[in-house]
Formats: sequence, C-alpha cells, structure tokens
Amino acid sequence: MYRLPRFIILAKWVPCTLARSSFLLALLVAPLQAAESSIQNESPTQNEPPTQDYPLQSTPMSGGDGSVEQFDHNAYSLPLGNMSMTKRLDFSVGNSFFRNPWVAAPASTDARDGLGPLFNTNSCQGCHLKDGRGHPPAGDENPIALFLRLSLPSQQAEPELLEQRGALPVPNYGLQLQTAAISGAQPEAKMLIEYRPREVTFADGTSVTLQAPFYSIAEPAYGELPEDLQTSPRLAPPMIGLGLLAAIPEADLLAAADPDDADDDGISGRANQVWDLRAGSTVMGRFGWKAGEPSIEQQGLHAFAGDMGLTSSLVPQTDCMESQGCDDFPNGGTPEVSDDVADFVTFYASSLAVPMRRDMDDPAVKQGAERFNALGCASCHTPRHRTAADAARPALADQIIWPYSDLLLHDMGDALADQRSEFKADGREWRTPPLWGIGLAQTVNPRAGFLHDGRARTLEEAILWHGGEAEEATQSYRDLPEDQRAELIRFLESL
Repeated sequence: MYRLPRFIILAKWVPCTLARSSFLLALLVAPLQAAESSIQNESPTQNEPPTQDYPLQSTPMSGGDGSVEQFDHNAYSLPLGNMSMTKRLDFSVGNSFFRNPWVAAPASTDARDGLGPLFNTNSCQGCHLKDGRGHPPAGDENPIALFLRLSLPSQQAEPELLEQRGALPVPNYGLQLQTAAISGAQPEAKMLIEYRPREVTFADGTSVTLQAPFYSIAEPAYGELPEDLQTSPRLAPPMIGLGLLAAIPEADLLAAADPDDADDDGISGRANQVWDLRAGSTVMGRFGWKAGEPSIEQQGLHAFAGDMGLTSSLVPQTDCMESQGCDDFPNGGTPEVSDDVADFVTFYASSLAVPMRRDMDDPAVKQGAERFNALGCASCHTPRHRTAADAARPALADQIIWPYSDLLLHDMGDALADQRSEFKADGREWRTPPLWGIGLAQTVNPRAGFLHDGRARTLEEAILWHGGEAEEATQSYRDLPEDQRAELIRFLESL
C-alpha cells in the first residue's frame, strides 16, 4: 500500500462532473471589500467590534431576480426564476445529459456512449447529488463524489507545461486517480481514508471532536507510485449560481485582491492565473477549489474528461496515459461529447438558481449576521456583488447577488493544506467558496460534507478547521459563549 504524506485539506467545485471544481466553506477568511453606502449596518452588539463596511443582506433574493422559493431536496435543481420559457427547454435538455448515466461503447445509446475506459463516475449527477455537494465514502463504499488529484512537484516540469496544465502529471496515472473502469479494463487503484479524532476546546470549556482524514492509495495497477507523489482530495461542490459568479466583472474581483497585504490586515487574497483553452492564453481563474478553471464550460468539459473518460472538441484528451492502453478499447466517436451536448450541459450548469434566504427576521439570525461581519468572516466571504450589465444573457445581467465569496485565493493554514500547487495557487491556498444556499446542503443531500474533502460533518466543524489568514477569526469564534456561537450558525443555516 502506498501511504500518502499527511495532509488535511479545505474543500469545494471541481465537480465530479462539472469541474470539482469544488467545496465549500472557507468559512472564516478574508480580503476587505467595502460595501456600497446604500446598505447601512445595524449597530454592533455589546462587547463586539464594529462591523466596518460589510453589508448586511437586506433581501431574501440571494441570487438576484432569478432566486427561487424552494427549500426541500430539490432546492438546488431549479432553473433561474427570471429565465424565459424557451430557455427552460434548453435547461431541461441539459439536465437530461447531466443526470443520466453514460455507458461504454459501442452502445445503442450512441448519444451517451464512450464512458471510460478509466473513470470515477458514470454521470454528473453521480457526484453532484441533486445538483448539490457530494459526500465521502462510508465504510467499504467506492468513492464517487470524492477523488484524488495527482501530480509531481512543479519544479520538475517545463514552464510551458505548467502554464497550460497547472501541474505535472504522474507517469502512468496522470492528474487524477481513477478508481473505476469498464469491463476488461483495470481501475488505477483504490483510495482509502482513515479518520482520526482531533479535539477542539472552546473558551467556555465545552469541546467538539473533529475527524482528521488521512489518505492512502492501495493496489496501484499501472506501476509503482513515485515517492514524491502529490495528492489533493476534492469533493464535488454544489452547482447553484455558477452563471451569476461568471457574470461578476473581473475588475471588481481584482479590486479586492491584496496579494502583498498592503493594508497590513493579515489578509492577502489574490487571483489565480490559469490557461483558457478557448482563448489560448492565461486569464483569471474563478471556478474550482483552487480557482483553477476560467469558465463553466472548461470546468465541465475537464470533468467529462477526467471523471468519466469522455472527450470533447475543447478537451480532446482524457486523463488516461498512453501507457495505460485506453486506445485499445472502443470509443464513442470523435468527440464523444458532441458540441451540442456540451453546450446544453454548460447552459444547464450556468442556469441553476440560488434558493432564497430564510428566517431573516429571526433575532438569532440577525445577531449571527452581525457577528459574522464583526469576526471578519465577511472580509473574504464578501457578501454582495453586482453582475455585469452587459452579461451574455439577460437573466444574469445587472443582478445584485449575495454569494458570500470574493472568488480569490487565501492561505488557509497547515491543517487544510494539501501542499500541491495548481497554476499560481500554492499548497496552502484555496479559493473562498460561496456560502449561498449552504443551509440547505444536508436537506438536498443528507450525507453532504463540508470543506474540500467533506471531513466536516457540521458547519461548526468547518469553521474550526480554518487557519492561516482565518486563524484570528476562528480563534474569535472559539472565544464566543455558546449562545453567540449558535447565533452565527443560525445565520449560516439561513443562507
């Protein structure tokens, strides 16, 4: 068995199939984004610092005019509420390709054949259950919504390769551990997880036991794994609001970046710079756990290639290495994911609505919102943005949205570090995951986990894992009395 170096990591979107993008909850992090003066903060509560300029959400419409009033297990699966009926037909077609399984070629279902030969899951929905976040495997379950990124140290790579791929592939294994295969092919290996307890004590003497994951790879089928192997677990993140995030002007995001901490506040958010396949150049990344993808389209088609072994015109190669013999198996055509199917799935992924806020008039929720700002959480989980007036689609244009993210990279400390770089993101950095809709995560998927690898079973556990730039905010949370900690959690549950 190959034992991975010890690491513990943050989480969130790389979908299993639309980029993994993902997960979550870099809950207490920070670069400072000033609020517009049109929204005034309420007075800070007693014994708390002022909430500075962070806006307090004043409307339940977290996703702008397209927000939906849906709070059950289908809360993440509705189209934008302000989308035309004609576009809803395209949404439904995209949903069918996102939801239904792909099969090995040749098959009578030639629109969905070509799976594998190596893969992690056979459908996008397999990872993004009901369009929500995934969960780690339990017991002897095969991992589906959680997988391992692989690479070698970047110092060994040619600059051009790093510029275009972001990391150095592992001989015989590529950039992703694929734990499943079609008939006649051999999965790359097994991913094993061991959890060990880690106790955290609050200032009032109460405590909570976290579960620290340790990963190992067993039964490698394509040769020995290198001693300097780098790995990073990634959980499928939720799919809501992606089109709105794509419509935030880049200039607005970059204006909040402070890579050298020029204001000396301990927060150094910065943008990742990644390769855009369509543009053939380096651009700002905003999707995925380390902001390693520039667009919803590219993230999704990389997921088709890596998670399901399916080619497209934008991503014509899967993660299968030449030495693994994947060309010896039938394929589903060239490309296997047609341009029409790719367009429908991209449209679907960019059109999933954000649920409305709930319980905003609850006094505990109001107090929790103020405390979220006062502790500094909002300085990275930027509450409010405005989408571009000239966004590509009317339903996404000129919307006031409340995603609670700056989409920038932050150092999250040793406990969450994977020590694996991705483009400009280093081994301690993660993109701030949006928090909108997070209160419904376990309504959509009762087994959903928080953070990049799902280790956190509750929102409080997710907070307590944060370090690095979030250490001061996390310590402040630990110092709160129990009733005030509960109010902050109530606020998060209302999102």
